[in-house]
Amino acid sequence: MTHKVLHILSQRPSLTGSGVTLEAAVRHAGRAGWDQEVVCGVPVDDPEPEVGGLEPDRIHPLVFETEGLDFPVPGMSDVMPYPSTVFSQMTPAQVEAYVQAWRRHISTVVSRFEPDLVHTHHVWLMSSILKDVAPATSAVTQCHATGLRQMKLCQHLAEDVRKGCRRNERFLVQNPERRIELAATLDIPVERVHVVGAGFREDLFHCRGRDAEPGPRLVYVGKYARAKGLPWLLDAVERLAESHRGLELHVAGSGAGTEAEGIEERMRGMEAVTLHGQLGQGELADLMRTCSVMVLPSFYEGVPLVLVEAAACGCRTVSTRLQGVVENLVGPLGDALALVDMPRLTGVDTPEPGDLPTFVENLAEAVDRALSLPAPGDLPLEPLTWKAVFGRIEAVWTTLLHGTQGGLT
Repeated sequence: MTHKVLHILSQRPSLTGSGVTLEAAVRHAGRAGWDQEVVCGVPVDDPEPEVGGLEPDRIHPLVFETEGLDFPVPGMSDVMPYPSTVFSQMTPAQVEAYVQAWRRHISTVVSRFEPDLVHTHHVWLMSSILKDVAPATSAVTQCHATGLRQMKLCQHLAEDVRKGCRRNERFLVQNPERRIELAATLDIPVERVHVVGAGFREDLFHCRGRDAEPGPRLVYVGKYARAKGLPWLLDAVERLAESHRGLELHVAGSGAGTEAEGIEERMRGMEAVTLHGQLGQGELADLMRTCSVMVLPSFYEGVPLVLVEAAACGCRTVSTRLQGVVENLVGPLGDALALVDMPRLTGVDTPEPGDLPTFVENLAEAVDRALSLPAPGDLPLEPLTWKAVFGRIEAVWTTLLHGTQGGLT
């Protein structure tokens, strides 16, 4: 018997980490024989998204910027790579419209598709209402860390999210530390939370055809945001350009809003910076194979697989000393990874201004050292491939459908 799984993502697919996860899960589940459909949130100018090679009639978008939902798709991060609504700035009326729209939309799809399992992304509002509309359907919710961050930023919504989400049977996280944090946040047994990691596409991210001597070419991948540390990477590049002739910083990503516009304006005025915009994964891999060092100066991440993707393409990597990096990537990346101490944070991802000069200096020194070293050799990255990650996800699905569900609270 072929089991049916309904994937639900409350924002746009493919353009963020959770969207890439959705894409990979759908592709691998299709190869494994699962019958699948997808629900996602999209803007009015992109009403027919592609996800994992599914036929269009198997993808059911909830369209925003329309009557009843007259605001952009809310993003799980406050700065998204496309125009979005910030959850902490939504009015009570907007929150109510958002929740009710998801109730109606999910209910319609569930009633028609009749899935055996629903796999939602993000421990946040959409996942918290799932059992209201599909109480008898097994539910797995994948945590991407941003839901936990939104609970801190939107404390007026946090308790309803906790109460609603804890009804879902199983949860997936990237690392053991997040497992403990999520179980405590939702007040559920830790046995209901499973570590599956995060993956990269080894068919795209590899060293084949790599430039033998790329020169002093850096690459940054991510949103135009202060929380990603991008302004201070630009400061470091200005320092490094004095000693590295022909230094280039290639920026793959985008942003929306006043903050992103200011960062973009600065980058356009820098001779060393080339803006590539939002790239598909194949295009990103091609870019990485022309660069020598990947830099991630972010102040808040889960497990940033972009570092693994870059290393797989032959780049050395420089990252802030993020918990997810230290506990999950130091082992497989080895000396291909250099860590930079973060400034103190005054909020979830806001740096202490007084620490920033030292942070820029340390970041520049780490990049300088990385530029002087040869490309890394073969790395033990197989456990971080999407094939391996999906195997762990599928094991949770199968156990939930065929095993017992005792111990749920």
